[in-house]
Amino acid sequence: MSNLDRQATPSVCGGRGFVVAEPVRELLAPRHVRLGGSTEVRRLLPNLGRRMVGAWAFVDHYGPDDIADEPGMQVPPHPHMGLQTVSWLHEGEVLHRDSLGSLQTVRPRELALMTSGRAISHSEESPREHARLLHGAQLWVALPDAHRNVEPHFQHHADLPVVTASGLSATVILGELDGAASPGTTYTPIVGADLSLTGGAEARLPLVPDFEYAVLSMSGEAEVDGVPVLPGSMLYLGCGRTELPLRALSDAGLMLLGGEPFEEELVMFWNFIGRSGEEIVQARKDWEEGSRFGEVRGYDGARLSAPELPATPLKTRGRVR
Repeated sequence: MSNLDRQATPSVCGGRGFVVAEPVRELLAPRHVRLGGSTEVRRLLPNLGRRMVGAWAFVDHYGPDDIADEPGMQVPPHPHMGLQTVSWLHEGEVLHRDSLGSLQTVRPRELALMTSGRAISHSEESPREHARLLHGAQLWVALPDAHRNVEPHFQHHADLPVVTASGLSATVILGELDGAASPGTTYTPIVGADLSLTGGAEARLPLVPDFEYAVLSMSGEAEVDGVPVLPGSMLYLGCGRTELPLRALSDAGLMLLGGEPFEEELVMFWNFIGRSGEEIVQARKDWEEGSRFGEVRGYDGARLSAPELPATPLKTRGRVR
């Protein structure tokens, strides 16, 4: 999924200066963004008070939306660089196309993982004949400098490992949780898991103290470390935890996101992650004028144009790039 914000501005992410080294309970409110067609998303990252969680650099939550008489998700071809996209559904279907020639229908609890590397483009749309409801999350993982120019590739995993406890089922999307490892390719120490809790369940999830964590609420009513987290909101938890208490007040769906704090300073603009303003300027130029990002074939419609960059140079922590 793309950032379709036409008023996009460059932002600085990463670096340990943004990391909280101890356990905290910081509730993040979403920003509502229209994403073409009938889809509105709740954007949790980047957030005014929190830019990243580990290598997780972008989190959108959408739905559940009734799209029975609507086109549903319609995201035209657009570029990415320096990141991985993670598509995760609870309800509905999304058709993925990319400039590598990939064509894949993604269904609930299946991992669609696209690694942009130096450059890729893709589109996402609800199939013409689609389910009534659409509900899911779209997330980006920043690639570290050593791997940000890898060959672009796409992975689809329908079967993922599941960790169970009384009243809890945890599907491991990326990384490792409680000894279960996802088959998705990762480039930094990271974890992403989909948590399903039955009403009344109480559980303690094992965590890695060196990781920072956050929990996104997808549905239902649940308390995370004693804090009520409503659907479409996210609780940032900081570092230094060995376990996480969960309590479901009703059947509930959560997403656990975590990872080793991302030390590198990043520049993020629109659908690009780079290391300098110059890189972002060049990427935008290449998308608008060149062939670096390839072509998405089969999508019925025009590709997206990049928003304009601000006229003033990008300042990153006292330096101009």
